[in-house]
Amino acid sequence: MKPTILTVRENVPLTGDVYRMVLAGDTGEIKRPGQFLNLLIPGFTLRRPISVCDWREGEVTLLYKVVGEGTKAMTTIAPGAGIDTLMGLGNGFDTAKSGERPLLVGGGVGTPPLYGLCRVLREEGKKPVVLLGFRTGGDVLLAQDFAALGAEVHIATEDGSAGVRGFVTQVMPELRYTYLYACGPLPMLRAVDGAAETGGQLSFEERMGCGFGACMGCSVMTKNGSKRICADGPVLERGEILWQTQK
Repeated sequence: MKPTILTVRENVPLTGDVYRMVLAGDTGEIKRPGQFLNLLIPGFTLRRPISVCDWREGEVTLLYKVVGEGTKAMTTIAPGAGIDTLMGLGNGFDTAKSGERPLLVGGGVGTPPLYGLCRVLREEGKKPVVLLGFRTGGDVLLAQDFAALGAEVHIATEDGSAGVRGFVTQVMPELRYTYLYACGPLPMLRAVDGAAETGGQLSFEERMGCGFGACMGCSVMTKNGSKRICADGPVLERGEILWQTQK
């Protein structure tokens, strides 16, 4: 797999410890919402997988949270710098199954890849419903951006400081939808899967070694055998997950 050098156009704090990075260059390898990039950060050996928030010809937008030394170092990369990038990784979301009114459920920093999905669904003439869950109102990401796309947006926060007090699973029974897409931490995905009333696709957040299926370090068990989140995922069908094997 040949890396591409993308140029940093913007790298700014968005809210709290979440940053927005815009990269410029050849984005032709990005084919579907839900795919990710693997970035080689100066000073680090292992690449950092970052989900694609949105993309267009010549530009890709990432939202990333500072959770360790690698993402902390990312915040210091200035506009104009080049980043060695593996692009178009993962299988992404399949929008053909969405129906007219798909439900997009995001949790925390699992929200960004759903933005590109929402844009594509709107371009296909669908009417997506977006349900986002956060700990507090200060953590809310992209709610206005989803609304600007024409989506119906609902918010749930654990402390009730924005939207409904509680979890996304408490809001789901009140919504009408034809299909489910979700991305977020494993406990949320497990709960959303249990509350879902339709078929759906879940995007998993896993630590990755290589990012393209060679090391098997991010494998999960499914009804169809072991699958690698980086290569067979990060998006998997909700009906195939063996939840009892997930930690």
